[in-house]
Amino acid sequence: MNAPSTPPSGGSSGECVAKSPGFAAEFKGAVTLRAFGLVLGGLLVQLAFVISYVGAFHSPTPHRIPVAVAAPQQVSAKIVAQLNALDGDPVHAEAAPSTAAARQWVLTRKSDAAFLFDATGTKDTLLVASAGGPSVSQTATQIAQKIEAAQKRQITVTDIRSPNSGDGRGMTSFYLVVGWVIGGYLTATIMGMAAGSRPANRHRTLIRLAVLVLYAAVSGIAGAVIVGPVFGALGGHFWALSCIGALAVLASAATALALQTLLGLLGTGVVILLFVVLGNPSSGGVYPAPLLPPFWSAIGQALPPGAGTTLVRNTVYFSGHATTQALWALGAYAVGGAVLAWAASWWHERRHVDATTAAEAIPIPVPSPTA
Repeated sequence: MNAPSTPPSGGSSGECVAKSPGFAAEFKGAVTLRAFGLVLGGLLVQLAFVISYVGAFHSPTPHRIPVAVAAPQQVSAKIVAQLNALDGDPVHAEAAPSTAAARQWVLTRKSDAAFLFDATGTKDTLLVASAGGPSVSQTATQIAQKIEAAQKRQITVTDIRSPNSGDGRGMTSFYLVVGWVIGGYLTATIMGMAAGSRPANRHRTLIRLAVLVLYAAVSGIAGAVIVGPVFGALGGHFWALSCIGALAVLASAATALALQTLLGLLGTGVVILLFVVLGNPSSGGVYPAPLLPPFWSAIGQALPPGAGTTLVRNTVYFSGHATTQALWALGAYAVGGAVLAWAASWWHERRHVDATTAAEAIPIPVPSPTA
């Protein structure tokens, strides 16, 4: 029986271990144009995040806060003109036909505050609804106090709709919607990255959309349970909040699915830009629109975080008034996202078929037989 041969010096009895390519080769393989582009994209999103939040919140300034004015006819026009002539246009005053009407304007969100002039004395009243945004109510109060002091009059502030005791400063609506929106686009992203998932075709897109509808329904109910029975922050509107949550989640998820199907990895960046970088600071959750700079004030209600926050807040505190625009916005994202996702997957299918057909049409050269 022959003895086993001894492996050469420095070798091993198994397969030879491949030599490390070295640091220079590893560096060349790691630092590619694609990797550089991804890092640059991350930096740009980070800077956009900082610019958007700081730009929106660094110096809240009142601009055209809607104010109803209830005063006798002979002085009403004068008061409205004085308020609208204030430097910087901090308020937009409009004469109300009566005290009751001015109060109703605040409760239906036509106005953020109501100024009730007392023609028989020197004590006026300011009606606010801090549930619609404490910062706006506080700002309106400060403006009124300053004006009244200059006129040697006094002002009494009455909050006719304050947040629930469990809602603190009225921020629960915003945090709830942010959770719904983030959950929607994260779930759509995870589904696209799941192990074994294939490039989206029309059938797979329809399957994903069906799963997202189910996920949205569960998310809406879960969110309503958390803010209602669990914490008692937004109680008494369980099924309404569940439906709003389902719509907000589906709007976010369907839009994310569409953009990711259409643009790939870039689509995820666009989703973050729309929903987080731009959507959150402009939503009115921290500072309502009258306190935001013009750009953020203009786009807030056109994005899911802003539309969702308004929808939840006005449903819970203001009997569903002034919610039509928000409902249309979320519905447009949900339906439009689903249609765009299906169309993008169909487009990718056609491109694949055309590429395959073109490849099959190329003749394969056959070598001629040698003589």
